[in-house]
Amino acid sequence: MPRPVARVLALLELLQSGGTRTVTELADRLDVDERTVRRYVGHLLDLDVPVESVRGRYGGYRLAPGFRMPPLMLSDDEALAVLLGLVAGRRAGLATDTASETAAAKIRRVLPERLSRRLDAVLGSLAFTDRPGEAVAPESTVLLAIADAVNHHRPLSIRYTAADGRRSERTLHPHGVVAHSGRWYVTAADLTAGEDRTFRLDRITGVRTLPGSFEPPAGLDPAKRVLTGLATAPYRHEVTLRIQGTAEQIHTRLPAGIAIVEELPPSSADPQTARWSRVGLRVERLDWLPAVLASLDRPFIVERPDELRGLVEALAERLTNSARRSPPHE
Repeated sequence: MPRPVARVLALLELLQSGGTRTVTELADRLDVDERTVRRYVGHLLDLDVPVESVRGRYGGYRLAPGFRMPPLMLSDDEALAVLLGLVAGRRAGLATDTASETAAAKIRRVLPERLSRRLDAVLGSLAFTDRPGEAVAPESTVLLAIADAVNHHRPLSIRYTAADGRRSERTLHPHGVVAHSGRWYVTAADLTAGEDRTFRLDRITGVRTLPGSFEPPAGLDPAKRVLTGLATAPYRHEVTLRIQGTAEQIHTRLPAGIAIVEELPPSSADPQTARWSRVGLRVERLDWLPAVLASLDRPFIVERPDELRGLVEALAERLTNSARRSPPHE
């Protein structure tokens, strides 16, 4: 590539990094004089790249927003980061398979053959230790409309299909968008039901922004609200435990999306004793809980249900019998 062309592309890459660049800075970075920088900017304008001239003491050049998307220029590290991000996003449910594959194909089409071969080697040798979850990416039009309403505090009208198939139209004051375990949620004040609710974005089939605005409540934590909502959803069994440990220690085995942990005050008789916490769960099955409680390796008390006590005792008996077994004689 002739050096002037290479430097024009290098100028574009500097401008794409954002902000306003002074002529002196650009001249130093490109190793040319300021007159040449202005000539290179003229070349970019001839290519319809929207470069703006900023006057004043701190003026210089910058890329104008909108108009036409300038050519995408990625370094080796940036190209690898983008492609790995697309792979990870697809596995985590942050993007649809189709969108991820077409975006990756477009990027790889414009990569030099040398870099393309190296990236193929990375992606071809990449293995994951975890299985991809049941990821469900929302429609991009739904996600973008809701995110915009959250940022600008605009009310929304949505069409929603509940888990049991019932359909409804609701008016929301959306508070935040949360991605959790391969699914997307919006926390909102549901004006139709008169209460705060959490909705899955993949169950929303239509979004319409309504006129007006609202003031979101202070101190709101959308991620915490989603986790609390999942942990308190109605299931077959309600479990209450007391576990010796802090919320942080207990959440290493019982995540916030599963368990609500309330740290109890220390004993008045001996404030130096280890802290206990009350733990609440709602689960469809109990059979997995004894092994998780054993893995915590902390004293615990089962308050309810009685069925869980029996399962813990059965696991303890199996472990004791296994520990007492002698290896077979050869």
